[in-house]
Amino acid sequence: MDLKLLFSIIATAIGVAAFFPYLRDTFSRRTKPHPYTWLIWGITQGTAVAGIWHGGGGWGALNLMVGTVFVIIVFLVSLKYGTRNITKSDTVILIAALIAIVVWWQLDQPLIAVIMISAIDVIGYVPSFRKSYQEPWSEYLVTWIAFCVANVFTIWALGEYNLLTTTYLITITAANLSFLLFCVYRRQFVPQPHPRQ
Repeated sequence: MDLKLLFSIIATAIGVAAFFPYLRDTFSRRTKPHPYTWLIWGITQGTAVAGIWHGGGGWGALNLMVGTVFVIIVFLVSLKYGTRNITKSDTVILIAALIAIVVWWQLDQPLIAVIMISAIDVIGYVPSFRKSYQEPWSEYLVTWIAFCVANVFTIWALGEYNLLTTTYLITITAANLSFLLFCVYRRQFVPQPHPRQ
């Protein structure tokens, strides 16, 4: 079996598996995803897949392609089961990100587009960081660890390494790791509201 394909299968399996406990905890209201964050990610990740394909990423796009479906599912589920901790600043960030996405769609420069979509994706983390500052126990951290590991395998699965294929993946891996560490740090100061199963 081709090594790149193997890495892609491992990345996709880890990525998909990461969503099931996250969704389980969301339905049981232990995890509370921020709907604005997941909406932004659904759009940015879906469009980043096109950039990775365009840049020759090959099998490296598979995990993100399948993951985009699950990101959209989390967004839809978050409309009912997600956090209600939504502020005006969160709404401003959502509107700014959506405007930036419209601008991005007008660009005919793939590299600038990938850089911009990576920046928009990071902006999408802001509502979740803000929510998790107050509610660090409202995220299932094993999922975030799995996302980081899956992204590393995705990077290894790339058919070509260039700014088009690696920028978005490196950006979201760093952002996922930052978010994970932020939640771990904040849990030292905020008591757990109920025991996790």
